[in-house]
Amino acid sequence: MPTEAQALELEKFLPYRLSVLAQLVSESLHDLYAGPFELSVTQWRAMAALGRFAPLTASDVGQRIVMDKVAVSRAVASLMKRGLVERATDLDDRRRASLRLTEKGRMVHAQIVPLALKYEADLYQALSAEERQALNSLCDKLFAHAKLLRSGP
Repeated sequence: MPTEAQALELEKFLPYRLSVLAQLVSESLHDLYAGPFELSVTQWRAMAALGRFAPLTASDVGQRIVMDKVAVSRAVASLMKRGLVERATDLDDRRRASLRLTEKGRMVHAQIVPLALKYEADLYQALSAEERQALNSLCDKLFAHAKLLRSGP
């Protein structure tokens, strides 16, 4: 049996708190675009990555949005079927294919981005300007350190 010092207070455990917060925010944002645009979280994240960084391979998309290869592959296939994403074979390496938003995909992306930015602004209303700046700085530090911890010794 763990001692009191070893007990895990889940409600204060940072990984748990970050996970729950991320899930709540993701679900709230999903509510804004799921119905009108019929997109899953993974589909929207793939579109957002392509809207910002295209052209990307499917593997690059997965790394950008930190999601499982299979989930990304399914999302991309669905987006291609709907005409929102297109694939082009790399002329230098025929095994490599780049993805980008189609014109239709760019139009959908352009409609969702303002909704996402408004949600972010609404969420940030809970913080002062100084707190926002501190949060962003702390997130940057935690991201960098988490990546370091993930890569191991």
